[in-house]
Amino acid sequence: MTRDDLFNTNATIVATLADACARNCPEPLCVHRRGVNSTIPITSEVMKKYGVYNPNRVFGVTTLDIVRANAFVAELKGLDPARVNVPVIGGHAGKTIIPLISQATPKVEFPADQLSALTARIQDAGTEVVKAKAGAGSATLSMAYAGARFTFSILDAMNGKEGVVECAYVRSEETECKYFSTPLLLGKQGIEKNLGLGKLSAFEEKLVAEAIGELKGSIKKGEDFVANMK
Repeated sequence: MTRDDLFNTNATIVATLADACARNCPEPLCVHRRGVNSTIPITSEVMKKYGVYNPNRVFGVTTLDIVRANAFVAELKGLDPARVNVPVIGGHAGKTIIPLISQATPKVEFPADQLSALTARIQDAGTEVVKAKAGAGSATLSMAYAGARFTFSILDAMNGKEGVVECAYVRSEETECKYFSTPLLLGKQGIEKNLGLGKLSAFEEKLVAEAIGELKGSIKKGEDFVANMK
């Protein structure tokens, strides 16, 4: 499929599901599908049409990028990936995926060339999986794990657990993009507090600057899709 074919297929699916959710079960809503950079704007615009849009309860699930970053960092440093946490901000495709290695816990450091290669691997991990499967499929088990992890976190927070933090692609004022993924403190009402970008390294600031244009284009594409729906 071409990129446009993929967009139109996923956009139509998400718009149809968002319409059904808006009419029957509007919140919270977690979108876990390829093209999140555009499909969260689609979901939001559909829900606005029904007057049920709540920006604190619409989430683009980007957890797959976090678990990949955790695994790759742990592999390089000989750590347990379950005890590594690398925030990943921005979006959920290519160069919009921005791992904040400088904010990882436990603290880790890499030479510049290794950091650049690690960042590229995290950004291109989906392609790595497709190549490993020789074109016969894409990420399945890891995607299911990531979706389950985020869902459990949402449910924990809704049920009163405190201190639940996950990154997700949401309506945001943290950058000049309408939507942006950052760490979020979750609560009973959805987003309790957007924790923002935190202190970025010079390398990470450059990654953010390079991602803004692509994110804006993807967001507009999603909004235009809904505006042109019949």
